[in-house]
Amino acid sequence: MEQVKVGDVFTMVDENEEVQELEVVGTLSIDDAQYVAVGFADEVNADTTDDMDIFFLKVDSNEELVMIEEDEEYEAVVAAFEETDDEE
Repeated sequence: MEQVKVGDVFTMVDENEEVQELEVVGTLSIDDAQYVAVGFADEVNADTTDDMDIFFLKVDSNEELVMIEEDEEYEAVVAAFEETDDEE
């Protein structure tokens, strides 16, 4: 996988074996690790003021997007993304 950028769209299979199309809405590096914020592509592109579900994934050493397993790491990523959002 090449470097992930805001606007990239990809598909993932969820826990219910359903294919979901996701769009990258943000990227962030923390302590040499790369993370991405993604949302459902149809929600990202919708002209609405409704809240959008955002998920955070990690780019692993094979440059694959994976779930963040550790609660502490996940909470740090959420806080870092919120901090960058507050700065904009």
